[in-house]
Amino acid sequence: MFKISSEPFDPASLQRVLAEARAGACVTFEGWVRNHNEGQAVQSLEYEAYAPLAVKEGERILAEAHEKYALLGAVCVHRVGHLRLGDLAVWVGVTAEHRGAAFDACRYIIDEAKARVPIWKKEHYATGSTAWINAATRGEHATPDARPPG
Repeated sequence: MFKISSEPFDPASLQRVLAEARAGACVTFEGWVRNHNEGQAVQSLEYEAYAPLAVKEGERILAEAHEKYALLGAVCVHRVGHLRLGDLAVWVGVTAEHRGAAFDACRYIIDEAKARVPIWKKEHYATGSTAWINAATRGEHATPDARPPG
């Protein structure tokens, strides 16, 4: 299950969705809004997504992870909208029979989501400037005050 959410979500309820008697491991990842990026003080973030394509690509990534790592379950939820410091921006959870597969799959999902899912973030800096960052490209290079594609 891959979702885009405009509202805060509860990681504990997402983890309960993954409950499975055969699971020997559950690995989760939480991505939070931090107060800095590339030497600049960050005050908040805004995320935008092209939801139909984001969900389709996110589901493709989860299917790949199931195939590569023999998962029992996988969930990824990414926020959109204006987020403050410390807010939960993305959550990934996986279950598998063994911990190795669970750890590897969780990392695969977050890395691939950042590289491939059309989600853009706008950083609001302490200086008052902003920059859109295309989170769907490796390296996250900022383009000051440029709009995301589309």
